[in-house]
Amino acid sequence: MIIRLETEKDWRSVENVTREAFWNVYRPGCLEHYIVHQYRQRPDFVKELDYVLEENGMIVGHIMYSRAQIQAFNGQCIPIMTFGPVSVLPSMQRRGYGSQLIRHTMDLAAHMGCPALAIVGDPQFYKRFGFTSGHIRHIVHADFVRCNDVPFFLVAELLPEGLEHVRGIYREPDGYRVDEAAAEAFDQTFPPKEKLRMPAHDQFINDDSLNP
Repeated sequence: MIIRLETEKDWRSVENVTREAFWNVYRPGCLEHYIVHQYRQRPDFVKELDYVLEENGMIVGHIMYSRAQIQAFNGQCIPIMTFGPVSVLPSMQRRGYGSQLIRHTMDLAAHMGCPALAIVGDPQFYKRFGFTSGHIRHIVHADFVRCNDVPFFLVAELLPEGLEHVRGIYREPDGYRVDEAAAEAFDQTFPPKEKLRMPAHDQFINDDSLNP
């Protein structure tokens, strides 16, 4: 097993891994492989934290990071990062590969001076990496400002006191919001797969594709 930086020659393999990992998980089909595809050209993409996991020479997992920020109530902009999608081939899940990618890159992000991370994910899974509710830290997600608590919006300090006295609003980078028609056209370049609507699509679920 090898964890290494993604290279251009890996792009299609990574997009296929992401497609397989997320297909029919949160919606019929998925958008995550298109997010990865278009994000590499964005200025907020962190190429130093764009990693793949190989087993026996085959890419079976991937993680990417983006620069983000918290707009503090005192007027400051606090630069942080977010990560995702985190993808592991379905046949390779529940072997700890996703956890290894997360731990490896979180350590690297800390060494790069990133003070904190914000993500949307399963709190029971991500607490092992030091993530806690943003609500507890008085940081709210811009899409859920009016909610008293959003348990799946999580933050983690990478540096000591990285979020000390920080209170504010987190907004996901624009690259995570995609044109669905463009995503559908991109998906047509892959082998056909059946799109299914699953009962879990209507609720937040603990899923191994995001939490490998």
